[in-house]
Amino acid sequence: MSIRDNTNRRLKEVLDIMAAGSWLDAKPNGGEVLAEAVARVPFTPEESELLSGGIPRGHKNLTKATAILAKANWMTKGRSGWEITENGLKATVAFNTVDKLIEALTTGTEAPANTALPKKPAEKPAAKPAKETPAKQSAAKTSAPSANGSTAPAAEESATDASDVVLENQPASVALVGDFGVAVGAANWDPSHDAVQMKLDRRRGVWKLTTELPAGQYSYKAVVNGSWDENYGAFGVNGGANHEFSHDGGPVTFHYDHATKDVLRA
Repeated sequence: MSIRDNTNRRLKEVLDIMAAGSWLDAKPNGGEVLAEAVARVPFTPEESELLSGGIPRGHKNLTKATAILAKANWMTKGRSGWEITENGLKATVAFNTVDKLIEALTTGTEAPANTALPKKPAEKPAAKPAKETPAKQSAAKTSAPSANGSTAPAAEESATDASDVVLENQPASVALVGDFGVAVGAANWDPSHDAVQMKLDRRRGVWKLTTELPAGQYSYKAVVNGSWDENYGAFGVNGGANHEFSHDGGPVTFHYDHATKDVLRA
């Protein structure tokens, strides 16, 4: 696949991701949409090469290509997030392959007016509780003495029982460092301060940090195990370009996934 072919594939993913997100109350952040598209169609070594501005070649190409979607009135970009339009939703149905989508964008073809909008994804049924093993059944029946000497059933296992914990291949620590360090009581770009340490969500295996930031433009990276030898920037590239975002002020939550090495915001 050529670089152009890969960019076209990611462009379709961008539209599909926004279509799936159209059922959510919050508009997706542009960086999150791009990151998900790259996760689905990863950069080749050539696309991962950093350009003079410190941005991966593939990222620059994809960002530029999304302007075509906006020009076609298939999506809008705003400070509050990206949003797919009704024309864009119809396009995901009428032009459901990469080739059809790119041809429509190239020729300026709109989806037929009678094209049905995609249906809301069906909600997945709740998972059935796992059948208890004899060991767990025995533990559940175990009685513990109460304060008055009588016995009472032992408390049920916590939802965060060790059997639910996702710790495989997790680092010892993850720090979110950037030019907002001073704003949270740390030094800028200092991975050793307590204020920038992320906490592991043991159930999901994702690291989180919630903090208050004043309005402004910020840059940051994830530093693993307290050493700059392993640091991840945009799209999870080790030593890559800084994540950048504009913030209106107030609380912000960062999520770091060690499987993708990427950081998203909520």
